[in-house]
Amino acid sequence: MKLPLVFSAEVTAARAAGTPVVALESTIITHGMPWPQNYETAKLVEDDIRKGGAVPATIAILNGAIHIGLDDARLAELAQMKNVAKLSRADLAVALATGIAGATTVACTMICAHLAGIQVFATGGIGGVHQGAESSFDISADLMELAQTPVTVVAAGAKAILDIPKTLEVLETQGVPVIAYGQDEFPAFWSRKSGIPAPLRLDEPAQIAAAQKMRTALGLPGGQLVANPVPVESEISRDALAPIIAAAQARATAEGISGKAVTPFLLGAILEATDGASLATNIALVRNNARLAAEIAQHFG
Repeated sequence: MKLPLVFSAEVTAARAAGTPVVALESTIITHGMPWPQNYETAKLVEDDIRKGGAVPATIAILNGAIHIGLDDARLAELAQMKNVAKLSRADLAVALATGIAGATTVACTMICAHLAGIQVFATGGIGGVHQGAESSFDISADLMELAQTPVTVVAAGAKAILDIPKTLEVLETQGVPVIAYGQDEFPAFWSRKSGIPAPLRLDEPAQIAAAQKMRTALGLPGGQLVANPVPVESEISRDALAPIIAAAQARATAEGISGKAVTPFLLGAILEATDGASLATNIALVRNNARLAAEIAQHFG
């Protein structure tokens, strides 16, 4: 069976010219931000990658095909779609086979990027082990995907709503390199600090690319997580966020929110509690990750 890959004109030209390409997920557009901020942010992030000397490839599942890169009209259409499926490894094939419109999570974007020959992917924050996972077993497929799919993922750490120590434990068990960029502490999405030392630290984009190339040469499966702290001027401190996150989690439990609905529910509750500050920080960190991803992509070849 032929792979159902559809490349945008811009990505097609980049592939022909040997220009670096950076993958972008689409769940952040359909589930992470409201219209029109989602569309405006997507455009800003794509432009950040272009300014960094690479070409953006926003990935989405539409009409039974994996779209690698979206033109402006299709991006605007996706940003306004309702009832878009949030796809991961488990349901990607079903969505393609049935024509369901779907947005790609971190795991799904990694799969699609690898199929398209893209080695670097910029996102906001990865999924991980949810609070209370010892009872719910709620662990994101992102972690296992990092262990098996050879894509370098640039994120602002794990989302602060997660159990970060357990998330790092799972990544270690799965043999995933967790690399903090430019600091010794693992960042926590909206905050530069989590209180947890990073397993690894690298300060140069060329070193990050070289590390993934060495993994390939050694025959080691999987990718690597680059934890890029949010810019100082845009962060919300860990101390300020802790009670807000705790209240949002208690509310989710009381309302019986579970599974894939947990993360968007918590992000919405935190947005409301911070009077929009969390969204501004989210935009800043995604753009910061896109800029770093473009730099890293320059060193793959």
